[in-house]
Amino acid sequence: MKTPQIIDALPDEYKNWRNDIINLIEQAKVNAVLNVNAELLALYWKIGKDIIQKQETLGWGKQVIIQLSKDLMSQFPDDTGYSDRNLRNMKRFAQEYPDFPIWQVPLAKFKDNPNWQVPLANFIDEDKQFLQVPLAKITWYHHISLIPKVKDIAERAFYIIAAAQEGWSRDVMLLQIANGYINAKGKTISNFDKVLPPEKSDLVRYAFNDPYNFGFLGTVGLQNERSIEKQLADKVTDFLLEMGRGFAFVGRQYHLMVDGDDYYIDILMYHLQLHCYVVVELKAVEFIPEFVSKLNFYISAVDEYVKTPEDKPSIGLLLCRTKSDTKARFALRGITQPLGIAQYETEKLFADVASALPQIDDLENVDN
Repeated sequence: MKTPQIIDALPDEYKNWRNDIINLIEQAKVNAVLNVNAELLALYWKIGKDIIQKQETLGWGKQVIIQLSKDLMSQFPDDTGYSDRNLRNMKRFAQEYPDFPIWQVPLAKFKDNPNWQVPLANFIDEDKQFLQVPLAKITWYHHISLIPKVKDIAERAFYIIAAAQEGWSRDVMLLQIANGYINAKGKTISNFDKVLPPEKSDLVRYAFNDPYNFGFLGTVGLQNERSIEKQLADKVTDFLLEMGRGFAFVGRQYHLMVDGDDYYIDILMYHLQLHCYVVVELKAVEFIPEFVSKLNFYISAVDEYVKTPEDKPSIGLLLCRTKSDTKARFALRGITQPLGIAQYETEKLFADVASALPQIDDLENVDN
């Protein structure tokens, strides 16, 4: 009982000060992990560089790596990482990144891909000629998986920074590569550039994808929106991972009352970096223009009844099974609230079977 009395006697500023101390400790722990990772990468890079130098200057062949592996494992029996395979990985790491701990990638390599603009902007050198990629931001296991998987240096630089910013594990990073994350990021059909100021529109655009991959839902080709919503809510961790960094789940079938009538938003989210609500409407069918007006109504209702003065204006995201980009663009003309339209994908096999089945109208027209 003494502790509450002591806390009650402390000034009001104590709680904020205590939280600052907690944040300092947590950041120190993160920095300690990053420092250990940086030291390990530096060690492996130096070993790899020495192997290259010895092979080039002294003409040593592959046998030296095998022998070095045996000697190191004998000298450090409790350490892992000195197999001949991993020594070869060290050699390749040093070959790929000769200027460790920074990898300089010419900006010209990104000229055909606008995705670099937002996530990579902070890593451009002063002369705006190179992207300076900090290699120690991801682990050794990320690197040895990424090097053989992604050959294009612009794409690889993108994934190094994305993995660090999004906090992906190695397996999640590989899954995102397999799902074509770089081609989906920032590709949502939207009106963001027309209704938001330039300094914000790029940030908002980059927060959304097209398509979204909901493969973790399994075979949902014949299910309706309500069933898909429920599964997304049940698997909220996977859902948030696919949505990307910054999204927080607020609720499913979020209730609003407007002039005495009840309305239910499919999924309501909040974006922590953009500081705004994201109203998600989910459709298990192809996009039709009428969907936009309903979502526009929900955005207005959230801004009126849910948003606080500290929040930025809400954003709408319409997720459809399929869409025509041209129809989507036409439907957004004249819409003054920020709104994006994207597709989502589940397991394709079942969806393909579903599309081949007779539709309700076909069955009703069958002559019995």
